[in-house]
This record gives sequence, C-alpha cells and structure tokens, in this order.
Amino acid sequence: MSLLRIYAPLGEAPSRCEWALVDDLKPAAGEGALAELPRGADRVQLVIPAAQVLIARASVPRGARRRAGSMLAFAVEDATAAEPEANQVSWLGQVAEAGEKAAGADALAVIDKQGLKRWRDALEAVGLRAYEVQAETLLLPRAAGEWSLAWNGTEGFVRSGDFEGAATDGGDPAAPPLSLRMMLEEAQRRGTRPDAIAVYVNAPGAAHDFKLWEAALGVPVRVLGAWDWRTAPAQAGVSLSHERRRWRIAPQALVRLRPAAWIAGAALARHGVALIADWAVLGSEQRAARAQMEARFRSAFPDAVAVADPALQMRRQLAVARHNAGVPDGGDFAPMVEKLAAGLKELPAGALRTVSYESGRMTLEFAAIEAPALRRIVARLAQTGLVVDVSGTKLITVRAL
Repeated sequence: MSLLRIYAPLGEAPSRCEWALVDDLKPAAGEGALAELPRGADRVQLVIPAAQVLIARASVPRGARRRAGSMLAFAVEDATAAEPEANQVSWLGQVAEAGEKAAGADALAVIDKQGLKRWRDALEAVGLRAYEVQAETLLLPRAAGEWSLAWNGTEGFVRSGDFEGAATDGGDPAAPPLSLRMMLEEAQRRGTRPDAIAVYVNAPGAAHDFKLWEAALGVPVRVLGAWDWRTAPAQAGVSLSHERRRWRIAPQALVRLRPAAWIAGAALARHGVALIADWAVLGSEQRAARAQMEARFRSAFPDAVAVADPALQMRRQLAVARHNAGVPDGGDFAPMVEKLAAGLKELPAGALRTVSYESGRMTLEFAAIEAPALRRIVARLAQTGLVVDVSGTKLITVRAL
C-alpha cells in the first residue's frame, strides 16, 4: 500500500509543497507545484507542522468526542487566543495516565480553520479531494515511559504521550528549551515524569553531547538517530480529520450516459405533455359540471340574482322550501340532535360539557377524553350522516350533508 504525504504549513494560499511517497516498492520524495504531485497513491495525508497544531487537554461530553464542532472549540477556548469559530478542533483520544486529575481527560487538536481551508481549496483545484489530516507531532515515534524530542539544533517539538505533544522554544547545546523544562515540571506535578527523553535529530549538525541537558532537566537524554516526517512509517500518527471525496461523475461516464439522458428527457417530456392534457380535460369537465349545476339551479329558482356556489345555494333554498312546507330540514336543530344522540349514546355521563347550535352547525365541547374514544365518536357521528370537523382533543363541529 502506498501513502503520499504532503507537508502543509498553514500560511498563505499554497502553490508548491514538499511531499514524500511512502511505498515499499518505490519510495520517493520531492518538492514542486501542487499540480505535479504523484498520483495513484492508496492514501494521502496532509501533515501539519508541529508548531501549528495545539494539543490541549479538556473534558468534553462523550457524544461530542467524535464531532469536530463548536462544542469542542469552546472546550479549548481558554487555551487559544482566537475566537472559537476560527479553529477546527478534533478529538484525539483519552489521556491514559495515572492520577485523579488526569483520569477522564480528553486530548484535543486545534488547527487554524482558514489555513486548512486554503489547502483544501488548493488540493481540490488539482483533483485531490480525499485525504487525512495529520499532526507532525504525533508522527514522532515514542517508547512507553519515555518522551520523544525532534531537534534541529535550535528548536523542535516533543511527543509526550499517545495523544499529546507540543512545539518547543529555542535552545542550544548548553541549555535545553525553557518550554521543555516547564513541561517536565508539569509532568512531575501530575506524577507522569518520563524515565528518559529520546532525541531524534532532523537537521545536519543537530546532534551534540546532551550531558548539560541531562543535568539541567534531571532526566536521562539519549540520541536515537535521524528522523523526519518523510520517513515515518505509514501506520504512524493519529488522524485529525478525514476530507472525504465528493461524489462526481467522470467526463467519460457523462459521455456514456448521454444517450440514456436523452431517452429519460424524452420520457419526461412525454409524461409532462400527458399531464398537461389530463389537467386540461379535468378542467373542462369541472367547468361543464359547474355549468350544468348552475343551469339546474336557475331552472329551479329563476328569481336568483347571482349564482356563486350552486351546490350550497341549492341546499339553502331547499331548506327554505322545506321550512315553508312545514317539513324539517337535516340541518335543523331537532334532526341534528337526534343524530347526535345516536352517535354519543356510549359516551359516559359528564363527558360532554357544552353544545351550541347556529345556522346548521353544532359545536360540541368535551371534558378530558382519550384519543381512541374521540376517534370512535367521530366515526359514529359520520355514520349517522353528519360531516365532522375535529379541533384539538376537546372540540368537535358537526353539520348536515
């Protein structure tokens, strides 16, 4: 399996980069324009310099650990000088150390969001859309019980745990970096002081006699050889995030799909024409039915001035004619009460609070009633020939057909 590593300082918009191809068959390394990067690697990693990744401790809810969201950004707000929205914060893992203070602590990696976006846009412009983001700090090898220091002769960075590390300030052969001393003092307070510090040099002439450092730090210091991010094993590091490949159709696939697209477009156009024709036929039938209803209404009631709703006006005129003949209408109070009594015969006493009637409509207000019982009442009222409208769980309006 091959791995392409791209060194990504989060500065201005990138146009060139250093890269390394980790491959058992043909490893390589170089520097050049982004468009000239090797292609075909199984994995791609974006390596962020150690000085541009802040690794901090915090305590975050379990549900927020796998999300790089605002909750994680606010968890490290005190450790950063920028606004939370300016950072991308990723959960690395739980710090496995002894001591009550360290128990349950979470390690979070903080990266400048805008700087990472510039790299994302630049890589997408050259066709790279799927890659991991790695911190250079966590690529450094580390043995159990020890710290590891990458040193170029004047400055470097330390990996102090599986998910912890930091960049150092300046130092020289006579005096170690002050930040390294402070990190050791903090580890002493936590009860996690390392047994030794392993030094990996990553620049010519960076190795020297570290006896003065041992005396100043109080920890054995031993040089283990050369190291840099290019030579780190493929399985090294902890991924800060995954930029997933966006779904796109290749140009060759578009060419092959063009005939199918034409067929689909023709089918859609045909269905669209058929749908418009159906709507036109239905509209014509509706207008014809309304004209027929209006003609029948005018033949029955020639004195009507205007016809706005033939069906409603016919029902009203029919009710008036029945009343003039002394015959009750279905919307009168007495027939509606009779149907209402049939529909509410199984209702327990006291469940119906009020009944009001006006112009062929009757409104029923119930006391507390369960939803299944309300549905049964509505079904029985509909069976008696009433039109039922339900408002909430306590109010029903009924009218005659």
